[in-house]
Amino acid sequence: MLCLASGGGQQGPVLAAAGARVVVFDASSSQLSRDDVVAQREGLSLTTVQGFMHDLSAFTEAQFDLIFHPVSNLFSPDILSVWTECHLVLRPGGILLAGFMNPMVYVFDTQAEPGDHMVVKFALPYSDVADRPPEMLLEMIERDHTVEFSHTLEEQIGGQLAAGFVLTHMFEDRGLEDRESGPTGRSRYFPTCMATRAVKT
Repeated sequence: MLCLASGGGQQGPVLAAAGARVVVFDASSSQLSRDDVVAQREGLSLTTVQGFMHDLSAFTEAQFDLIFHPVSNLFSPDILSVWTECHLVLRPGGILLAGFMNPMVYVFDTQAEPGDHMVVKFALPYSDVADRPPEMLLEMIERDHTVEFSHTLEEQIGGQLAAGFVLTHMFEDRGLEDRESGPTGRSRYFPTCMATRAVKT
């Protein structure tokens, strides 16, 4: 199975421990190194490969029977090619499990959120590159914060369908939650994350 844009020493090792033959693919060498560290520590077998999620040419056609793609395509300016590449490397009958942000998340001002104020500030589609002031964008990059891009539901769900997938399930999650008070921030008002299960027919 392929853990797509899923480095960080979390999902890959868990799935390997469950018995899957795992390839973790990510653009960040530091994220991939965490998978290597956890795998070595726990005596697990997995492979790490560095690359960008919109280009899976490192793999052969129909190589995988399952792709796990967590909430990470917010780091890519274009996701239609991601779905096309996923379809290419999955075998017929293979499954794509994909998580993504609710586009509504990007409408609100994150700086106002800690005070529990929901301030509408941005139009969709949103991008840190286009919508943040240059000085704020530079500060984010200097803090090693990865820039984010919103994507429409048409791109997220319609893009999978256009690539040739058949959607079988869809889920919503409210994300951040405090054990005592329940959902926090934006998640008090709407689901912040979504996930789909799709099949290559």
